[in-house]
Amino acid sequence: MNTKVKIAGVEFKNPVMTASGTFGSGMEYSEFVDLNKLGAVVTKGVANVPWPGNPTPRVAEVYGGMLNAIGLQNPGIDVFIDRDLSFLSKYDTKVIVNVCGKSVEDYLEVVERLGDQKVDMLEINVSCPNVKEGAIAFGQNKDALYDITKRIKEKAKQPIIMKLSPNVTSIAEMAKAAEAAGADAISLINTITGMKIDIYKRQFALANKTGGMSGPAIKPVAVRMVYEAAHAVNIPIIGMGGIANAEDAIEFIMAGATAIAVGAMNFHDPYTTEKVVDGIEEYMKKCNVQDINEIRGIV
Repeated sequence: MNTKVKIAGVEFKNPVMTASGTFGSGMEYSEFVDLNKLGAVVTKGVANVPWPGNPTPRVAEVYGGMLNAIGLQNPGIDVFIDRDLSFLSKYDTKVIVNVCGKSVEDYLEVVERLGDQKVDMLEINVSCPNVKEGAIAFGQNKDALYDITKRIKEKAKQPIIMKLSPNVTSIAEMAKAAEAAGADAISLINTITGMKIDIYKRQFALANKTGGMSGPAIKPVAVRMVYEAAHAVNIPIIGMGGIANAEDAIEFIMAGATAIAVGAMNFHDPYTTEKVVDGIEEYMKKCNVQDINEIRGIV
């Protein structure tokens, strides 16, 4: 029985990854999860300099999930390399570093710094606001997405994954732009923009007013977008958005994803990723699936 999958020449022992921003950089969950069992650890976003993030409150519970407006708080690339990459090097799992920035130059600085590090792939978070273009997210304009993808691809020594925003008119169009610019893979979906108002305090639940919604409630949207993207491009897709168990993961794979990432459910149950790994193997035995790749995109 084969659970291995391959993305841009990188082989993963199974298709289960962590979604950026929900698993720290692995250290925080290592007492609950055997990181060696995962296909990959995808780190929290890292920038060229430390980011303090948004003011509090910045997390709120909603039906079927949560809203967050953390603001990509991170310690910066120097601390990340010394502390987080050093820690991850002890484990037999692939390492994918999520990169964020406020300008193309910010991204390029991090990408170049990671060039000689023990990193298997880079995931580029294009949901960041482009400060030089009126704070419109890189991933909400196909020309901006094409430009940043192309420029990063020219500098990156590792394969790059473009993490697409669902807050667009056509996910297929954005996927095509990333592919045309040379992306090795795409991951989707990032969070859906939402809002919550506390009717008793008569104020927003988040200091930022809006936040990114994640959790089981967004899964049908995510599955649909993965399906649309899979039919628009030929590069591999990492699917995510509301995955809570192995059945959810297999649904994404059948929709066209090569691998999947568990996000918000890590907060609800820190053992979720391992349970999904075991559940996929149980499903394959039960349904006589010899190779996980057999069921990719079968619907």
